[in-house]
Amino acid sequence: MPDINKIRIIIRKEWAEVFKNRMVIFSVLFMPLLFTAIPLIFLYTMRGTGPADMAGELPSQFSQMCRPGLSGGDCFKVYMVSQFILLYMMIPLIIPVNIAAYSIVGEKTTRSLEPLLATPITTAELLIGKNLAAVIPAVLATWLGFGLFAAGASLLVENQLLLLSFLDSMWLLAIFLVGPLLAVLSVNFSIMVSSRVNDPRVAEQMSAIVIVPVLALFFGQISGFILLDSRLVLIMAAVVLLIDALMVYLAVRLFQRETILTRWK
Repeated sequence: MPDINKIRIIIRKEWAEVFKNRMVIFSVLFMPLLFTAIPLIFLYTMRGTGPADMAGELPSQFSQMCRPGLSGGDCFKVYMVSQFILLYMMIPLIIPVNIAAYSIVGEKTTRSLEPLLATPITTAELLIGKNLAAVIPAVLATWLGFGLFAAGASLLVENQLLLLSFLDSMWLLAIFLVGPLLAVLSVNFSIMVSSRVNDPRVAEQMSAIVIVPVLALFFGQISGFILLDSRLVLIMAAVVLLIDALMVYLAVRLFQRETILTRWK
């Protein structure tokens, strides 16, 4: 069984090191605030607008996103805000990349990883600690950003039916279920990359590949090829969970501490 105290020590050590990097702090703090501000600014500028016939300008498939009783203008707001909320699914992918990319490569360049690996700590404890050190800030930042959006929307939107559309079960599943799973995926992919390269910037750039599927989802919904609903989000959660299991397995197999101790110079 992994030692919880050792894992806690690793988490504290990771946070003490990575949060010295301004780019990591920038991504953890600024990105959720930016992705929260965009839909709130849209709602603010759209207050008191929204002609009833605006729904006719939308693709027909997007009418499924509107609850019964909403006007055409409100449907347009649901359609637009739904595109912005997809950005929240990028936060648990981007933040762990910035943290995990420096997690191993940064220690490798500063010669602090070898002494750590020489201590009586198992590979499982080390990787669990590094996973949690990157996943926890990403998940908390995502949830905080979405919470700020919900609070801001409740102040800007008078129509309770419209507000409930923004806080639909589909988005709650995406933020609170798929989000953490995406963070685990991003972390372990970054660990796999950073255990094989020598430059934190290279590790960060290569790890950014995991953002591509969410970008494809974003543009797919805008173009009308994909329409997100609760069923599709649950399918995504199941698929990402399976990928997470594979990524964890590969990360453990590729993380060869003997090679690190003897060959990394």
